[in-house]
Amino acid sequence: MTTTQSTEVPTKAALPPATSTAVRVQNAVIKYGFIFVTVALFLYFALSEGSFRESATLLDTLRYVSVAAILGLGVTLTMAVGGMDMSVGAVAGLGVSVAAQTMVVFNQVGTVAIIAVLAAGALAGLLNALLIVVLKIPDMLATLGTMFVIQGSKLILVDGQSITPGMTMDDGSTAPGRFTAGFLKIDRGTVLGIPISVLVFGGLTIAAWVFLARTRWGRVLYAIGANPEASRLAGIRVGAYRALAYVLSGVLASIGGLILASRIGQGDVSAGTSQLLEAVAVALVGTSVLGRGRPNVWGTALGAVLIGIITTGLTIKGLPYYTQDVVEGAVLILALVFSFTLSKRRTA
Repeated sequence: MTTTQSTEVPTKAALPPATSTAVRVQNAVIKYGFIFVTVALFLYFALSEGSFRESATLLDTLRYVSVAAILGLGVTLTMAVGGMDMSVGAVAGLGVSVAAQTMVVFNQVGTVAIIAVLAAGALAGLLNALLIVVLKIPDMLATLGTMFVIQGSKLILVDGQSITPGMTMDDGSTAPGRFTAGFLKIDRGTVLGIPISVLVFGGLTIAAWVFLARTRWGRVLYAIGANPEASRLAGIRVGAYRALAYVLSGVLASIGGLILASRIGQGDVSAGTSQLLEAVAVALVGTSVLGRGRPNVWGTALGAVLIGIITTGLTIKGLPYYTQDVVEGAVLILALVFSFTLSKRRTA
C-alpha cells in the first residue's frame, strides 16, 4: 500500500484581524503621523487666532523660517553621506560679516558682496572637507572645530564690533558705504506679493530634491551614507562625494547668511549663532516624515514649516519666548521617536 504525501509548503499563518489592523494603524501613524501633527497644529492656530489665518502672517512665517530651512538643507546633504555639519550657523554669520564688510567698509555694490559671501561659504565647506576627507577627523568634531574657528575669525575680521553704515573706523574716518537697496531686497523685497527669501527657500528646496532624489550624484550620496565601504568597493570615489556634500552645505549656509544680512541690515557679530540648533532640528525632524527614517529634502522643508507654525502661533497667543523652546524641543523629541523608535517596530 502506497501513501501519497502532500507536497504543499506550509504557509505562514495569517495574522488575526485585530493584529493586522493594529499593524496597519501603527504603520500609518509612523508614515503620516508627523504630517498629521503639522496639519493639526496649523488648524488649531488658524481656528483659535484670526490673525494667524491672514496671508501676511503665513508669508511672514515662511520668511522667518527661510534661513533655518536653507541651512537645514545643507545639513540634510551632509546627513545623506552619514555626516553632520555643525558649522552652518557660523558660516551664515560669517556671510553677514563679509557682506557688511564688503558694502559698508569697502563701499562695493551688492553683487560683489553676494559673490564674496558665496565664496566664503564654499571655502568654509572646503575646510570641512579637508579636515574630514583628508585628515580623517570625524565629521561632527571637525565641523565643531570649524565652527569655533569661523566664529573667532569673524570677530577678528570686524574687530569684535558690529558693522553699521556711518560707523567710525579705527582711523577716525566714517565708513563710506552702506547696504545697497538691491541687496536689502533679498529678504525685504517681494515678487507678486511673495517675499524673495521665501521664493529662494522654495527654489533651493526643489533643486536639492532633484539633486538628491533624481540624479546619480544624489543616489551615490545616499549609498555612501548607508555603507561607505561597500560604496568604495563598488568603485565610487567616496572622499570626493563627501567633500561635495560639505562644500554644498557651506554654499547653502552662505545663502542663508545673505538673507540674514538683508534682514538685519548690518554686520551683527552675533548673527547666525541661534541658527545652528534650528537648522539641525529641522533636518532631524525631516527624517520622520513619511516614515522614511533617513534625511530627505521635503521632510526638512516640512520640519521648518512646523517650527514656523509653532513659533508664530505661540507668539500670537502671547506665550513667553522661553516656552517656545520647550515646545520646539518636545516636537523634536516626538520626531525622533517616530524616526528611531516606532520605525524599528514597523511591520511591513
